[in-house]
Amino acid sequence: MNFSFLFSQEEDEYSLPVDSLFREDQFYVSVSYNLLRNSPTSYSQYSFSSGITLGFLRDMPISKNRNWAIATGLGYSYSDIKHNLKVIPSSPNEYSIDNSYDRSKLRLHYVELPIEIRWRNVTYESHKFWRVYTGFKLSYLFSSSSIFESNANDYKLKNNNDLNKLQYGPYLSLGYNTVNLYAYYGLNSHFKDSKIGDERLQLNSFNVGFIFYIL
Repeated sequence: MNFSFLFSQEEDEYSLPVDSLFREDQFYVSVSYNLLRNSPTSYSQYSFSSGITLGFLRDMPISKNRNWAIATGLGYSYSDIKHNLKVIPSSPNEYSIDNSYDRSKLRLHYVELPIEIRWRNVTYESHKFWRVYTGFKLSYLFSSSSIFESNANDYKLKNNNDLNKLQYGPYLSLGYNTVNLYAYYGLNSHFKDSKIGDERLQLNSFNVGFIFYIL
């Protein structure tokens, strides 16, 4: 009896087929440092102003070898901006630069709609590859809070109406395997028409950090 034939036949029956119609990088998590641009005079940040995003992107290959793809999906982002901006709730709200804080921060929560173009030199035989993904995202602000605490005064403001509900801008991620650099620039300011004295309060986000893909 040909035992080698039986063994190879059994192995073929239980071996998994190679997936030539693979999709890549459909879940993502990023951690970044949030730098605020277009800031007013004397504005500064302290400690680490963090940015976190996570979500799902539907990978849709557009080339035969599946190296090129487009992707779109849904995500969530959180910004914890630590700075010396004081907001006094009133009508209208009062803004000033105050360095006497014990704690001063702006927390922002967004729902995001990203769309991107993807290039990667991936094959169905390996999950280690180079990638360059670039895209554009719309972010809708659904919750915010401003906190200023000092020895003299404490101020808190939830869901400030002076903040722009919609944020938008381009982003880029590139890297190899697990380690990928990430950058995003907000094209519009966080604040609508607020001022500090005669100076307009804008603040555009510029996030730099790392992004991690799963599946």
